[in-house]
Amino acid sequence: MFYTDNKLQFPVRVERPDPLFARALQQAIGGVEGEIRVAMQYFFQACGARGNPKFRDMLMNTAAEELGHIEMLATAVAMNLEGAPLSLREEVAADPVGGAVLGGMNLKNLLSAGLAAMPVDSDGVPFDMSHIYASGNIAADMTANVTAESTGRVLAVRLYNMTDDPGMKEMLSFLIARDTMHQNQWLAALQELGPATSVFPIPNSFPQDKEQQEFSYAYLGFQHDGSEPAPGRWSEGTSPDGKGDFSTRIMEPLGQKPVLSPAKPGGGAQVEQEQAQPPV
Repeated sequence: MFYTDNKLQFPVRVERPDPLFARALQQAIGGVEGEIRVAMQYFFQACGARGNPKFRDMLMNTAAEELGHIEMLATAVAMNLEGAPLSLREEVAADPVGGAVLGGMNLKNLLSAGLAAMPVDSDGVPFDMSHIYASGNIAADMTANVTAESTGRVLAVRLYNMTDDPGMKEMLSFLIARDTMHQNQWLAALQELGPATSVFPIPNSFPQDKEQQEFSYAYLGFQHDGSEPAPGRWSEGTSPDGKGDFSTRIMEPLGQKPVLSPAKPGGGAQVEQEQAQPPV
């Protein structure tokens, strides 16, 4: 179950409403780096978590926190839109030169939501849940969560630097701090699962002797001239999982040219495709 006391997780105040900044804040709600993404990601990871119940508890707690972040940002969007004009005529009257229509705001916030936030990104594209990663593998999910919080923190920092409004900076400073915690939280969860030598490669339940092991730790080069790729930590030395040594290999084709059977009659292909003979 979920509960609410109708209070914001952290104070939201806007001293100078800015419709254009409201549009930017929409990215933190419905963008691929936004709060809807992480809230739903942690929620579905929690619903499918197996094993030690403390991981489910942590994921569900954090999902609930992220719902509160959506509420904060949606409130901030609405407050930033309070000074927006309600008509193009009003906009032109305020700015005879024209300028950005309605201060550059996303018209969906006016036309579809009455000067309120929406589950969309800064271009008005609805969040479609395609960036929700809940694999059922706790280590894979924790790794994906570090990435989600990292890109979210990058976005929050960019938004922080985009505004001079003290209230918005205060709110974003809080969200940035929570992103810091969550990055470390997921890394700590990975450490709780064990050292890299036991956690990776994910899933660690698949026997590595069933891999094509000559490729398990080979950094492949695909330079057209056949030269070695630029070296790095990933091309020499012991792998982070401690189960192999990196090497560099100039890749050459190991497979055959793909040849498909002729098209089946009735499949909508050309006659020539149905009658084609495979090359000898």
